[in-house]
Amino acid sequence: MLRIGIFRRSAIIFGGVVISFLGLGVCVQTHFAQATPVTRQETLRGSVTPEREWWDVLHYDLSVQFMPDRRMIQGSNVITFKTLKAGSKMQIDLQTPLNITRIIRGNTDLKFEREGNVFWVTFDTELAAGVEDKITITYGGRPTEARNPPWEGGIAWGRDDLGNWFINTTCQGIGASIWWPNKDIGYDEPDRGMNINLTVPDDLVAVSNGRLKGVDSDANAKTKTFHWVVTSPINNYGVNANIGNYVSWSEKYEGVSGTLDLSYYVLPHQKEQAMKTFQEVPRMLKAFEHWFGPYPWYEDGYKLVTVSYPGMEHQSSVTYGNYFRNGYRARNPSPGADVGMKFDFIIVHESGHEWFGNNISMRDAADMWIHEGFTNYSENLFVEYFWGKEQGSEYVIGTRRGIRNASPVIGTYGTNREGSGDMYPKGGNLLHTVRQIVNDDAKWRSILIGLNRDFRRQTVTTKQVESYISRQAGIDLSKVFDQYLRDVRIPLLQYKIAGDKLTFKWDRVAAGFDMPVKVAINGKEMWLKPTDNPQTITYTAQINTFVADRNLYIETKVQD
Repeated sequence: MLRIGIFRRSAIIFGGVVISFLGLGVCVQTHFAQATPVTRQETLRGSVTPEREWWDVLHYDLSVQFMPDRRMIQGSNVITFKTLKAGSKMQIDLQTPLNITRIIRGNTDLKFEREGNVFWVTFDTELAAGVEDKITITYGGRPTEARNPPWEGGIAWGRDDLGNWFINTTCQGIGASIWWPNKDIGYDEPDRGMNINLTVPDDLVAVSNGRLKGVDSDANAKTKTFHWVVTSPINNYGVNANIGNYVSWSEKYEGVSGTLDLSYYVLPHQKEQAMKTFQEVPRMLKAFEHWFGPYPWYEDGYKLVTVSYPGMEHQSSVTYGNYFRNGYRARNPSPGADVGMKFDFIIVHESGHEWFGNNISMRDAADMWIHEGFTNYSENLFVEYFWGKEQGSEYVIGTRRGIRNASPVIGTYGTNREGSGDMYPKGGNLLHTVRQIVNDDAKWRSILIGLNRDFRRQTVTTKQVESYISRQAGIDLSKVFDQYLRDVRIPLLQYKIAGDKLTFKWDRVAAGFDMPVKVAINGKEMWLKPTDNPQTITYTAQINTFVADRNLYIETKVQD
């Protein structure tokens, strides 16, 4: 998901829905100050509690009926799980005002009690380690409405231009438990995927993740149930429901792992324009399979679905609301880089998450930069693939205008608190900087492909990603990652020229920061290895010009 803003707030009508959003410029989001005391609800949501750690989710079988006239939902979720050790008390997450009405195991009703957004479920007897079991949760109510999706998540009960219901779910950050009961933490994805059964009024179409396996009609109730099946692990916030008067078409893409099914769902009046704009999808796949390896979900297909908000990275069901225009809602996502207006930003960015966010997923929300930083970086790799390396560099450098450096990119672990909105452009520029340090484009591409291969369908930590890149690069990059992810200061290269002598050092860096720097002296490129102590070198001639490589996210200053 992209969180963008400054300048001004605008309102635009899309599909009959008035959407308020912040104008393009700086990636920002309201985050708790790190000094804000952590609440118990945050701890329950964001940590691996004892009531979570003893069981592993194998499969979800989610059934939800949407009743738009009443703005209510009701349904059930069958959770199949494996016990990792013995346990008798389970944590299930479902946010107010929704409520659980019944939980059964086999023929036995289980006892449960509520504590805020958590339900404590008690089994009659302790379950032994190493067994597979399941519970069925029945729930319902009037869910939280998404007032500014996707930034403020929930369910958006909108209407299209012809007055038909147009309903979307969004829940990144706030959590999937805002509309269905689950184990709502990043580290545990359902190993065997999930079924998503959506019941809606019979004049509507319900689109979700994976593949459509069938549609049932109930003439008496005037409803239809759409049965979607996801065969792969999926992160909770990647699960979505989109309901409207959709029409669809499909095509085949010959990718690196065979034939990939592409499906598109749009409102009828959008189809003509969408069929032109969505030609961006095969281009995106060609670029990203080059840089990152195979699209991760061949068995579940790829679909692009129009919605009433800008867009989001729902796994195998990418949502789109970019008005069928290049850029981000007709604005340049990288101010100053003209190439930003030559492609559809939402298709590229949100689809990039299929590799980073969906294939490789964070274990803790504090590491959300793994999703957003890498995907921000994917944009300039897309640009490079089609317009060349120089244009790709201009694009990522242009996004630096959105970096605030007010708080760290890494959030607070165990609390569901993400880090700064800088995770987008600063994360992208960190990776662009690391590429320069690796100084071997073939090796860098192999690292990106290797990440998606070796961490395929896994949840990971920042430390795992850092260590992997360092190991594959053959360079200890730990201090570089520390500086850009856990510090807010931009490294400052201070230098002084005296004839043929150059004195230089790092300032505004953490102890031990040892990032090499490519510079040009009198137009000739060379590498320096500054530390936080001054060093002096003697050049072969009088130094007339000194320029640091602008691809490195640093600042320079002449010493007084």
